Amino acid sequence: MKITKAEFICSNTRVDLCPQEAIPEYAFIGRSNVGKSSLINMLVERKKLAKTSSTPGKTRLINHFKINDQWFLCDLPGYGYAKVSKKERESFALMIEKYATQRSNLVCFFVLIDARIPPQQLDLDFIEWLGDSNLPFVIVFTKIDKINQTGKSKNLELLKAELLQSWEELPMIFETSAVKGTGKEQVMGFIEETNLKLV
Repeated sequence: MKITKAEFICSNTRVDLCPQEAIPEYAFIGRSNVGKSSLINMLVERKKLAKTSSTPGKTRLINHFKINDQWFLCDLPGYGYAKVSKKERESFALMIEKYATQRSNLVCFFVLIDARIPPQQLDLDFIEWLGDSNLPFVIVFTKIDKINQTGKSKNLELLKAELLQSWEELPMIFETSAVKGTGKEQVMGFIEETNLKLV
């Protein structure tokens, strides 16, 4: 997919204020510090479209970007950020739940998981919730440039083993690096193919 246009549309905390245009939407979510903003910028070939920060937990709103005038990319708040108050975490969780269950043009979640560390319970719980809610998703392994092949493979196999305890079939898993551009063609190809199926 060639990116000819990528523009920020709006940020808000309520699903009813999200853009009303009925085009396909893909939501990106993961634990804080998983590299979400960097990955989004790499995918759409814009260095500063999504705001990156050295401090985790900066995304506090539902952020919408329109890509090629054809589909929305939605950047959701990271979950599990320890320095956010319990009340704020609960607020984020409710906001994401309402978004996930009420957003009619939402096609798929991209659940971002840090390749450098073993599966975290927060990630597994969120994936389980998506399954229980019948919400489609794929998994994106991030930061694969920051771990060697052996470590990455080990963490990937641990993730698969955890998922197979609850799932008969594994979801699609992409391996990415925002630094090296790894996985860009695969992720964008998936979105392009999915959009074509929706026409």
